[in-house]
Amino acid sequence: MWSTYLDVPSTAAVDPDGTVNRWHYLDNLPSLVGETRGTLLCVHGNPTWSYLWRTLLAAGARQGWRVVAVDQLEMGLSERSGRKRRLADRIRDLEDFTGALRLRGPLVTVGHDWGGVVSLGFADRNREDLAAVVLTNTAIHQDPNAPIPAPLRLALNGAVHRLGTSTTPAFLETTLALARPRLSPEVRAAYREPYRTASRRRGIEQFVADIPVGPAHPSHAELTRIAGNIRTLDVPVLMLWGPEDPIFSDTYLNDLTRRLPQADVHRFEGAGHLVAEDRDIAAPIFDWLGDRESISGAKVPACASAGSFTPLWQQIRDRGTGDSASTPAVADMGTDGEVARLLSWRELDHRVSRLAAGLHRIGVRSGSRVSLMVPPGVELTVLIYACLRLGAVIVLADAGLGAKGLSRAVRGTVPDFLVGIERALVAARVFGWPGTRISAGPVPASRARLLGVTHHLSDLSGGSSAYQGADPSPDSDAAILFTSGSTGPAKGVVYTHRQLSAMRDTLAVTLGLTPGSALVAGFAPFALLGPALGASSVTPAMDVTAPGTLTARALSDAAAAIEATTVFASPAALRNVLATAADITPRGGQALRRIKILLSAGAPIPSSLLEELQALVPSASLHTPYGMTEVLPVTDIDREGIRKAAALPVPGTGNGVCVGSAVPAAEICISALDSSGAASGTPTTKPGVTGEILVRAPHVKDRYFRLWLTERESSRTAGWHRTGDVGHLDRDGRLWVEGRLAHVITSASGVLTPVGPEQAIEKLDAVRQAAMVGVGPAGTQAAVAVVVPADGGKASGLAPTGLADSVRQALSTGGLSPAAVLTLPALPTDVRHNAKIDRAAVAKWAADVLEGRGRKAP
Repeated sequence: MWSTYLDVPSTAAVDPDGTVNRWHYLDNLPSLVGETRGTLLCVHGNPTWSYLWRTLLAAGARQGWRVVAVDQLEMGLSERSGRKRRLADRIRDLEDFTGALRLRGPLVTVGHDWGGVVSLGFADRNREDLAAVVLTNTAIHQDPNAPIPAPLRLALNGAVHRLGTSTTPAFLETTLALARPRLSPEVRAAYREPYRTASRRRGIEQFVADIPVGPAHPSHAELTRIAGNIRTLDVPVLMLWGPEDPIFSDTYLNDLTRRLPQADVHRFEGAGHLVAEDRDIAAPIFDWLGDRESISGAKVPACASAGSFTPLWQQIRDRGTGDSASTPAVADMGTDGEVARLLSWRELDHRVSRLAAGLHRIGVRSGSRVSLMVPPGVELTVLIYACLRLGAVIVLADAGLGAKGLSRAVRGTVPDFLVGIERALVAARVFGWPGTRISAGPVPASRARLLGVTHHLSDLSGGSSAYQGADPSPDSDAAILFTSGSTGPAKGVVYTHRQLSAMRDTLAVTLGLTPGSALVAGFAPFALLGPALGASSVTPAMDVTAPGTLTARALSDAAAAIEATTVFASPAALRNVLATAADITPRGGQALRRIKILLSAGAPIPSSLLEELQALVPSASLHTPYGMTEVLPVTDIDREGIRKAAALPVPGTGNGVCVGSAVPAAEICISALDSSGAASGTPTTKPGVTGEILVRAPHVKDRYFRLWLTERESSRTAGWHRTGDVGHLDRDGRLWVEGRLAHVITSASGVLTPVGPEQAIEKLDAVRQAAMVGVGPAGTQAAVAVVVPADGGKASGLAPTGLADSVRQALSTGGLSPAAVLTLPALPTDVRHNAKIDRAAVAKWAADVLEGRGRKAP
């Protein structure tokens, strides 16, 4: 139905005058109904063909878009002329084809692999008809100081070039093997069809040979021309990327985004080179086009700047030159309970300014991305504020994400510079992380060479000159902070300087963290915000990537060291503090009695835990603010507020955890759940409506880094951030969190949120922890209770009859009867807080158990 041929007169330099080439292409025009909104011109790469774009043709027909997918000459089902076509010839070929087909604007070019280069060359030369550009894994520039990708080096090797590309189908088969997941036999056969013989594969050979490997290559000048010219393309651009591509990696994506800064980018984690096969790219492309009233190149105006702005480093400047200059600013604790390192405000101010000057000297500029792989403490504090002062964008990801998760985060942001301790530098070498490498500590010269280290922090901060550059714009990017990865791959969250400053101001007003406060930070982000608040900050002796390692002795020693007034720690950290309370010294106990505010967030905190903590910090107001990497804080509540909320009847479905009222300048509303568990309701503040929690505040993140689809979903209600959490508001405007949207159970009898039932189960003396999950197809899921017995049993599987009966009895008052009750020795949790239950992993395990498959604990 879509396959057709067209004889096209050629004007390409490679063809003799009067040459007519026969083109094959796919065209969904016969399937279109009604007025055409525009045309997508799709150009494949090597060694695929127009078949690559079949999903776009089908979706375009439904959306009112004409889609024309060409087979480049010598490729697919188009003519084999036998002539060696260069890049300039292929661009001219495409112009000949579109002219013969009389394609006019609005025209959207879509390209993949070397088809991306050809489509960009065409776009550059045909701007009058160009409406938008879409790119999937491609490249437009090769760094002369970096080798071309290994698979292409091999294919270009004279000893194997012809053998691997045309004599045998090795290059084709290798490309097909890059699909994630593996292509079906039918799809593989379709890709092989036009390339059954060596003569039919000659175009593959020639395409590889046309890769410009240096200035002497015949196509180098044309590629260079296109790479320079596209910087002035003034149309919307969408880039859909498979980051597991061994050929066109994130390095090439980074180059393209610098040339086309207006681009919307989405990286499909886990997808590779054949991203159009690995993921559905049709829906996002047409959603993206549909989001625009006009794709004529008009830009959406930026939001106007609002409110006052004070840079994050202002307190360091002010206190470093004022009456408090000699008082402690930041400190690190040693394992012996004594201060290992301390900087006064004057010293901190000087160190930040000198390091900023040193970083600027080696090329760190406004907009440079700098990955900081240094543990929280004095060194990291200085680094962060030096980078912010320069306007560099700091990239922070938890080492607790594990090697794979951390590597994904670093590679995905493509940092220009990477500052790390030796362990991080070893990982950078092993995993090939990008960026100029800077050692945070002493490394022997021979080892530094092995690790690719080119600079040392001690050298960069050892100068006497202060940084004199201009302050960055308040609305420029300041930081990329990664989520914990508790609900999928960790996401990079982008904040501007204005938004980070708004976060500081909100914390200051909400919690009374004024200049002169003293903060013990058992949670890394608060250690970093301490100086911005004018608060002395100390990091206790602990592994910050494992919050449960914080001991009562370490906490109290840190509090004593700076006469702390405030403590922040995660629930897992505080549990271990209570478990080790017997080790507190008299000096430490006295320091804890001086604490005025104790903050804990990141996961639901049982009121019983707060009661026990109050005995340790009898003068403290205990707060449990609610927030997330994307917006912190959202609400706040103290221990007394929790008591009052628990004593009142709560209208609406479910119970959940009361997290209090919105912080100053923040607003909350709820998008109600429908019968499928989707948050489709019109946002409301009506009490008792359970749905997705939406937040609006000056300190909400700017966007997700290179996750356009994720950002689109989270901001589909204009002006609001959709949190992915579910809950409801009570009649006094307090928010109750009932779980994650992804963990809602959709049974035949209705929608069930997990936290309320979990709380009911955890009231049993025989239960330490519980998770309520759904097993089976959406809409007919069975509710399954998974519990951790209080007796510390190691068994996993079906719960003993007595325990199961107790759980069912506890849930019966809410009208719930679980289909099964299972036990685990421990529930899987996130790496950052060691507290958020990974209900998806629990549900998968429960399904395996109930279906008689393996019973390995998640």
